[in-house]
Amino acid sequence: MTQWVRYQHQGQIGFGQIQNDQITVYSGDLFCNPTPTGATLKLSDVVIDIPCVPTKMVALVDNFHALVTKLEHAVPAEPLYFLKSNSSFLAANQTIRMPKSYSGKVVYEGELGIVIGRRCQGISEAEAASTIFGYTCINDVTAIEILNRDPGYAQWTRSKSFDTFGAFGPYITTGIDPSQLHIKTILNDQERQNYPVADMIFQPAKLVSLISQDITLEVGDIIACGTSVGVGSMKPGSKVSIVIDGVGQLDNTFE
Repeated sequence: MTQWVRYQHQGQIGFGQIQNDQITVYSGDLFCNPTPTGATLKLSDVVIDIPCVPTKMVALVDNFHALVTKLEHAVPAEPLYFLKSNSSFLAANQTIRMPKSYSGKVVYEGELGIVIGRRCQGISEAEAASTIFGYTCINDVTAIEILNRDPGYAQWTRSKSFDTFGAFGPYITTGIDPSQLHIKTILNDQERQNYPVADMIFQPAKLVSLISQDITLEVGDIIACGTSVGVGSMKPGSKVSIVIDGVGQLDNTFE
C-alpha cells in the first residue's frame, strides 16, 4: 500500500509519498513513473491540496443495494451517473460553503473514489483493473432541495456542482483491495454512515469498463462510486469526516 499526496509548500505545488508524518518528495508525473528527489518534508509544514487534478468527476446514483432497497427503487441494469463540475473540487481541511444563491438543506454523502491512472475508452472489465491507479475519499455534497425542485427536470449537476461541493482526498491510496473496505461518515463526532463496498451493485472495475463505453476517461479523472444509507444534512459550523480505513480520512468544515 502506498499513499500519495499533493501539496503546497512555499508557493510551490509538489507531490510525494506519505510515510508516517513525513512526505518523501517526488518529481515528474504522478501517473507515469515519478522519481524520488531525495528530499523530505514534514506533513505539518505543507498545505494539502487535492491529490490530483481531474478533468471531471463521474458520480454514481443508486449503486448500493441497501440504499436502493430503502428507496424502493429498482436495481439499475446499467450505471446511473452524472458529472460533477471541476470547479467544485475542494481539498481536505478546507471549508465547504453554503452557496449565496441557496438557503436550503445541504447534505453530505460519503463515498469511495476511483482514480483513473491511464486514459481509457471502450475497455473491457478485465482491462479496466489495470487502468485504476488507486482510491480516495469523497464527500459528494448536495444542495438537496434543488435536486427535484423543478418537477420537469431533476437538477443533478446544478445541485451537486456548486463551488466547494466536490471534496476529495486527502490521499490517493494504491495497492489495496477495495472489496474489503468500509465507508464511514462522521458528522460532529457522531457516526452517520457505515457501509461496505461489498454491497456495491457495480464494482470498481465494472464501473470503469461500462462508463468508458460512453465517456473517455482521462488520467486523473475520478469516479465517485455512490453512497448508501445514512445521508443527512449539515448545519453551518459542522465538521464532517469521510473515513475509509486503509484509504484515508477526509476532514472538512461546513459554513
